[in-house]
Amino acid sequence: MAKTPAQRIKKHGSNAAVPQHHLPSVINPSTSRTPQKAQNNSNLILIAGVVASLFLFWYLHLLTLNQLTQLSGGLPMPDSLLGGFDQGFVERLRDATDQDAVGQLNYVHKTAGTLFPLIFGFTWLLLIGINVARKGLRWALWAIPLLFAAVRLWGNTAIDAMMSADAVDAGQVALASGLTVAGWVLLVLSLVAGAAAVFLGRKSAHPAPTGRSAGHAQS
Repeated sequence: MAKTPAQRIKKHGSNAAVPQHHLPSVINPSTSRTPQKAQNNSNLILIAGVVASLFLFWYLHLLTLNQLTQLSGGLPMPDSLLGGFDQGFVERLRDATDQDAVGQLNYVHKTAGTLFPLIFGFTWLLLIGINVARKGLRWALWAIPLLFAAVRLWGNTAIDAMMSADAVDAGQVALASGLTVAGWVLLVLSLVAGAAAVFLGRKSAHPAPTGRSAGHAQS
């Protein structure tokens, strides 16, 4: 029977041979990630998000909402009106549409109308996070796409409630119109914030030469 290390030391003293047990230094070397690999992964996710956002914008605003005008006598859907709408427009739209058209608009809001602001918001958060290093500025820019996503989702709910109500309510119309205008404004501001983030990222990637390095270059 093999002796324990304590028994060997007791019998042989300092000459006892005690086996040493060592754990491997790296359990799975293949899991090591360099900063370059992490950056590449983020860029791939970012590209996929931008492509998905462009597709959803085209599908929602340029295809689906445009097709719904065939069910409303040519009147545009409230989501498409950049300048908002008034109570008179909503009354004409409700008179021109039936329950089937209202149901299809509600379905669009629950599918593409929900996916677009969520995917766009996540993509722009990633875009800003990759390119902006200053924490305060990063959070300030992050606030814009976050507000856009929240306002667009709230706007969808407000429009559905306005269209499905028993009668046109001036308060519902004002809320839905205000959220629609705010959503378009925040979308434009989000695009500007994304462009600013890319500019800041390129500027930090190519810092200006210092005085010493400039002196060496001149010499």
